[in-house]
Amino acid sequence: MSSVLFNSIGCILMTLASYIASLQVFRKFKKSWLNPLYTGTALLITILLLCNIPLTVYQKGSSLFELLLQLSVVSFAVPLYKEWPLMKRHLKKIFSGVFAGTSLGIFSVYIMSQVFQFNQEIIASLIPRSVTLPVALTVSDGLGGSTAFTVFFVLFSGLFSVMLGPNLLKWLGINSKAAKGLAMGTSAQMLGASRSLMWGEEEGAMGCIAMTTSAIILSLFIPLLLLLL
Repeated sequence: MSSVLFNSIGCILMTLASYIASLQVFRKFKKSWLNPLYTGTALLITILLLCNIPLTVYQKGSSLFELLLQLSVVSFAVPLYKEWPLMKRHLKKIFSGVFAGTSLGIFSVYIMSQVFQFNQEIIASLIPRSVTLPVALTVSDGLGGSTAFTVFFVLFSGLFSVMLGPNLLKWLGINSKAAKGLAMGTSAQMLGASRSLMWGEEEGAMGCIAMTTSAIILSLFIPLLLLLL
C-alpha cells in the first residue's frame, strides 16, 4: 500500500514539475511550438527513459490525471453558457462552419484510409483527432481505437493547426473575428481557442464555442461511424 502511494505521489510530482518547467520556457520565449502541452510531454518522456521507469508504472501512478481529464468534459458547458448571447447572434454561422469543418475532417480520414490502407484501429484513432482530448479519447474508445494513437494524433493535429492556422487565415484574407475564432477552435481545440483569445475577446469566445460544438457534433456522428467501420 505504501509503495503504491509513493509511486502515485512521485508520478504526480514528476508530471507537475515537467509541466511547470515547460510553462516557464513557453512564457519566456512565447513560441507556439513551445507550448507546455508538447514540451512538457517530451520532458516527461525523457525523465521516464533516464530513470528507467516502465510506462505501466507511470500510468498507474498518474491515474489521477486521467480521472480529472474525464471530469473536465463537464466544464465544456461553461463557455456555451457564458457566451449564449453571442451564440444566438451567430447560430447559423457557428453551426454551418463547425459542421463543415468536422465533416471535412472525417471525410479526410476516409480518403487517407483508402489511399494508405489504414486498418480499423488507426482509422478509429484518427477520426477524433480534431476535437479536444477528453472527448477524442471517449470517441476513439467507442469506435475501437487506440489511446496512444489518439493522443498522438490529437496533439500533432493541434500543434500543426495552431502553427499554420494564423498565417493561412491571413494569406486567405479572412478578417472576420467570428470566422477566425471558429476556424482555430475547430481545428486546434484548446490551443486554437487560446490563440484566438490573443486576437481579441470575440475571437476567443468563438474559439471556445467552436471547440465545444465540434466535440458535440462528432459525438452525434458516432452511431453512423460505427456502422461504417
